[in-house]
Amino acid sequence: MNVARGMLTSVDELTKRLSGDQGRPRLTWYGDDGERIELSGAVLDNWVSKTTNLLVEEFDAAPGVTVLLDLPVHWRTAVWALAAWRCGATVRVPAPDAAAGSPTDAPADVVVTATPERHAGARDVVAVALPALARTFGGSLPAGAVDAASAVMTYADVVLAAPAPDPAAPALEAGDECVAHRDLFAWAAGTAASAAPGARVLVRGDVPLPDALRRLLAVWAAGGSVVLTSAATAAALEADAARRERLVAQEGVTG
Repeated sequence: MNVARGMLTSVDELTKRLSGDQGRPRLTWYGDDGERIELSGAVLDNWVSKTTNLLVEEFDAAPGVTVLLDLPVHWRTAVWALAAWRCGATVRVPAPDAAAGSPTDAPADVVVTATPERHAGARDVVAVALPALARTFGGSLPAGAVDAASAVMTYADVVLAAPAPDPAAPALEAGDECVAHRDLFAWAAGTAASAAPGARVLVRGDVPLPDALRRLLAVWAAGGSVVLTSAATAAALEADAARRERLVAQEGVTG
């Protein structure tokens, strides 16, 4: 895959491309208990725009602001990562076994998490409900925490004002790995199994979050679409070859 051919230099350019795609799915999610969500490019861009507006208006997200994504591989996680990058913030991914308050996550300006109880001492917390139909987080929240399920929907469908990323600033911090904004798409293009232009690609959810985000960027940059699974669904597909073959056929997976 040659990302350079597509002239992508920023997530802003990627989401603008996605916004013009009204038809085919760009992200299909297979979660636990048979949950399936399908987002066209335009709908995916809509979610990213709303989330970007929330980050900017509620938390002054901009270059120099760190957003800790304490979330599993999930379609909502992809939206939050794209939104943080859209306004120039740094996405930080905690180590899988990091405890709340550890040096891995303590310096973050904003914590986006499905387990807000782990971050009760953080200054700014966004609680993310993972079920598809959730309208509220549904549990007790730390004082001052934002309920993403209800808050995101109140923001505009297009980005009203977002700071431009600093190309040299970190876009992703994951352990020892640090990727600058200007290098995001080159980093994505370096995946071991690059997608052919326009491919429909199955991405397993039982991989580390940085690996999943890298793969998503690579596929979208090549004009393709993604079938993304939860970790549990990935394990079930691994154990049931016939089920995996049915999903591949039904979704038109080509990569």
